[in-house]
Amino acid sequence: MGQKINPLGFRLGTTQGHHSLWFAQPKNYSEGLQEDQKIRDCIKNYVQKNRRISSGVEGIARIEIQKRIDLIQVIIYMGFPKLLIEGRPRRIEDLQMNVQKELNYVNRKLNIAITRIAKPYGHPNILAEFIAGQLKNRVSFRKAMKKAIELTEQADTKGIQVQIAGRIDGKEIARVEWIREGRVPLQTIRAKIDYCSYTVRTIYGVLGIKIWIFVDE
Repeated sequence: MGQKINPLGFRLGTTQGHHSLWFAQPKNYSEGLQEDQKIRDCIKNYVQKNRRISSGVEGIARIEIQKRIDLIQVIIYMGFPKLLIEGRPRRIEDLQMNVQKELNYVNRKLNIAITRIAKPYGHPNILAEFIAGQLKNRVSFRKAMKKAIELTEQADTKGIQVQIAGRIDGKEIARVEWIREGRVPLQTIRAKIDYCSYTVRTIYGVLGIKIWIFVDE
């Protein structure tokens, strides 16, 4: 059957860049990779703990990591940075201390910056979090998908495809439902496509959400 490749990895070097930029000798590579994962998890957990309860969306689109010999530069792209910055001005320093404690650095400096995204709902991660929030509140999945598509249309994208798989609406037989609006040319390498897969834990079981957004040629 049709083998599906991750659209981001497929486009590396043309329309897509890496989210982590660093160099390591082969024997240290795995350590660096695990360190990246730890940094990302730590930041996500921190944001989850410290956001205001009212909003279900964390609003992190992606976390980019650049490592030099003595410095680790982390850039967090957020749709709603107010959720993190509001309240205490020392939030970012606090986050920095948190991550440093997690990884116990001695000789490397950690630098965290937050960048705001102009159109947050044009980003698959933020959309997936939105849909996940809806599904947890037992909104019917079709309604959630349609709402998500409406939100992306406001962020003027050229096409979007949303797929939800698993025990939808708590049915006993798992199935896959998807919906597409506009065009999503997955075969075209020139086309810049944003993709994310996200897992939601509902009371019936785990659902998988996949979102492809066609930004532009």
